[in-house]
Amino acid sequence: MASGCPVAGSLANASFADPQVRAQPNAFYETLRREAPVHYDEKLKMWLVSRYEDIVTLLRDPLTYSDKHGYEAMYASGHFEEFKQILERDGGGFFPDAIKDDPPAHTRVRRLLDKAFTAHRVASIEPRITAVIVDQVEKLAEKAKNGTVVDGIKDFSVPVTIRIICEQMGIQQFNADKIQRWSGAITAQISKMQDREQMIGNAALICELQNFIISEMKAREAEPREDMISDIVHATLDDGSKLTFAEAVSLVRALIIAGNDTTATALGNLLFLLATRPEVGVALEASVDDDRALNRFVEELLRLEPPVRGLAKMTTCETELGGVKLPKHAHMLVLYASGNDDADKFACPRNFDINRSNLMQHVAFGVGVHRCIGAALSRMEIKVAAREIHRRLADIRLAVPVEQITYLPTVATRSIEHLPLQLKAR
Repeated sequence: MASGCPVAGSLANASFADPQVRAQPNAFYETLRREAPVHYDEKLKMWLVSRYEDIVTLLRDPLTYSDKHGYEAMYASGHFEEFKQILERDGGGFFPDAIKDDPPAHTRVRRLLDKAFTAHRVASIEPRITAVIVDQVEKLAEKAKNGTVVDGIKDFSVPVTIRIICEQMGIQQFNADKIQRWSGAITAQISKMQDREQMIGNAALICELQNFIISEMKAREAEPREDMISDIVHATLDDGSKLTFAEAVSLVRALIIAGNDTTATALGNLLFLLATRPEVGVALEASVDDDRALNRFVEELLRLEPPVRGLAKMTTCETELGGVKLPKHAHMLVLYASGNDDADKFACPRNFDINRSNLMQHVAFGVGVHRCIGAALSRMEIKVAAREIHRRLADIRLAVPVEQITYLPTVATRSIEHLPLQLKAR
């Protein structure tokens, strides 16, 4: 549509389990919000929460809507016991995600991580983030001189985010391809899409990851360094206690994976929009030398194409949401991307508009106690990437028809698998 507003559809026989719906979900989101804002998806076996108002209500009530139980019900796609046995046998143990716990247990570890990701600390590492991104952008520019088609995911977004998080964690020797595979294996556990054979393969990769983490932690126990793994291994919490071994492994694992995977998705989205929507490039050009405007550019990018589109919750009691009565243990998928696309909150939401008066109210990073711990770092990486891409690259275009762009099979993110691009160096 000329306005950029979503096109309405129908829920008849439609499911978020359908890969075509997940690949192009906005009409589905609009129809959910209009016809059934809290909707039970029979194929997915989950309640879909699509309206901004209901999403914020749910996220602000972590006692009624459990992050821990919703997350655990997603894990291993129905093969949890076998998955757990594999990790206990080959991966040093099964370590529940401490950061996905519910209050008050969640509060104990959250305060520790909040200290690691303060806006001040992230600002202090901007020069290093810039150096990493400039190096990777210049590699793209060098390829472009030869007319080479580049992959915006493999050649830019993934190596950038992996290098940055590994430097912060103090991981000096790493294989980016292997970390990408580990990230994919972790994401698959909450994808709702893997079968048993895929679960077994992914479990083996997670065992590799955990054994790598445990080795790194043991090295820090013997010789602490100035890095985030040492901070976690030797941390003293506000109550004077120490993290358990299981908590420490789970937090290091979460930081390695979440610290690269979702931001890589955001950077892929940035390149895709620059290649397919000229007005985004115009907005970036107008913003790139104005720090405040560039910050707003980043926020509108996150609103329009949030890297995390849906995460799970579970009701702890009978309740009502959006006029729908929900039973205890209702498994829910909170569609952040749909909330950001809600026309009742954001006028004509498919338009890219950095001057929205309510821009900062998007839910790309969540709301409440489980709001994304790495939001400041992610924002910084996106901001620097947008600036340096504009300064060094021009005429970014898809090298294939847009219909050939495919996405990873998961309900949690809308991550582009490969992004073939043609571009020029400035």
